[in-house]
Amino acid sequence: MTSQTTVDAPPSGPQPAAGLRGHPWLTLITVAVGVMMVALDGTIVAIANPAIRDDLNASFADVQWVSNAYFLALAVTLITAGKLGDRFGHRQTFLIGVTGFAAASGAIGLSGSITAVIVFRVFQGLFGALLMPAALGVLRATFPAEKLNMAIGVWGMVIGASTAGGPILGGVLVEHVNWQSVFFINVPVGVLALLLGTLILLDHRAENAPRSFDLPGIALLSGAMFCLVWALIKAPAWGWGDGRTWLFIAGSAVLFALFSFWETKVAEPLIPLGLFRSVALSAGVVLMVLMAIAFMGGLFFVTFYLQNVHGMSPVKAGAHLLPLTGMMIIGSPLAGSAITQLGPRIPLAFGMAVTAVALYGMSTLESDTGSGVMSLWFALLGLGLAPVMVGATEVIVGNAPLELSGVAGGLQQAAMQIGSSLGTAVLGAVMASKVDSELPGNWAGAGLPKLTPDQLDKASEAVQVGVAPVAKGMPEPVAAKITAVAHDTFLSGMSLASLVAAGVAVAAIFVALLTKRGANAEAGAGVGHI
Repeated sequence: MTSQTTVDAPPSGPQPAAGLRGHPWLTLITVAVGVMMVALDGTIVAIANPAIRDDLNASFADVQWVSNAYFLALAVTLITAGKLGDRFGHRQTFLIGVTGFAAASGAIGLSGSITAVIVFRVFQGLFGALLMPAALGVLRATFPAEKLNMAIGVWGMVIGASTAGGPILGGVLVEHVNWQSVFFINVPVGVLALLLGTLILLDHRAENAPRSFDLPGIALLSGAMFCLVWALIKAPAWGWGDGRTWLFIAGSAVLFALFSFWETKVAEPLIPLGLFRSVALSAGVVLMVLMAIAFMGGLFFVTFYLQNVHGMSPVKAGAHLLPLTGMMIIGSPLAGSAITQLGPRIPLAFGMAVTAVALYGMSTLESDTGSGVMSLWFALLGLGLAPVMVGATEVIVGNAPLELSGVAGGLQQAAMQIGSSLGTAVLGAVMASKVDSELPGNWAGAGLPKLTPDQLDKASEAVQVGVAPVAKGMPEPVAAKITAVAHDTFLSGMSLASLVAAGVAVAAIFVALLTKRGANAEAGAGVGHI
């Protein structure tokens, strides 16, 4: 068998595999190894940032760019990278993405300056953008309709477990090895994914795959995504009322409008707007955004809560999130099976309802809440998110034609990245507003010395992440009062942010009711013995 097939019409059933190449479940294992690398990097690096700052004498702004540079490069190029896969084949783009991501990771570990780290983080994002949509494109073409949900279930399990497990692995590596090991670990994983991909992946090509590139469309969409993501990244520092924030948001809206207009005029558009005539596909994209906002609502402040309010180490805090990780590992394949049997609507609506309940429960957490109660809400969150991660992905990819599976994969990933950024920015603004409004009264009510406006601003910034602004040498009784005020105020903000996230999850229930099984999933080329 050659390493390339051309897919025109749906086959009558799964075709027998000749050896390892093209075997569906081995294909799934291969893409899962590559995807795991990128998903881990989304959260593992946050644990390493303080050590990077100390070792490379970096400023706080420099360290922020270690995360922002990666996220910007990833989010801006995902859809274009998906189109590259549709044009040149998902096997090739996956292998290039894996190789480049691993090489950039190794280069970061060898870097001796913060500038080099940031530059190679950009390359990580670019190669990660090639890898992620290609993985979905390969699965879409490999698995027949009746097995696609299960495959995406395992894929979602890897994404969820890697995202939630990043802080645990990062904490262990930073505490017991060094910050460089957080990046070096990607090298052997990348080599394994490259070897498996070379031996196993079969390059499926749709008969009517795109033959040209919509360069003006790429420029307009990339500019629009950059302006939007940049506004979301800078909004916490600039403020939502700042003119610069809204200038970039307005610029993004104008560029999106120009992009939409241009796509109706070009022969081979980057994203055929006819895709969005599918209500199910559009609902899947919106649902992925809402799910990511709720996910960030559940995860972002919880790490501060565990480490700064309960005083846990990064490793111990990560261990407390194992119920969330465990339920995503268990729930994703089960969700894939349920979606195959029932269709996506009921599992997706159920998942968002459970997510809403979990987030409401997390809004009730206190400084003395025990591990058992925390574990219950974290487990429920994982149980709720699992079917949505799987189902929304299948709805987006399955409702797109095979020749646009890479673009659909890019849409799915871009929606998730935008949702995560929105969740961090909006819920961060909710937290900041709550802390700013309550801290002065709580501080005065505890009988603490009055703060100057500058001192109050600095105290507020600390409290927003659960840190008590206690100065060295401060008397123990005063320090205890400040700590109590800081934690109570932080918990009030976290409670409100969790309730807002729960409201987003409730809205997502109604969006889930608009979804349906992938109309084009039957076009998958079932290659191999399943």
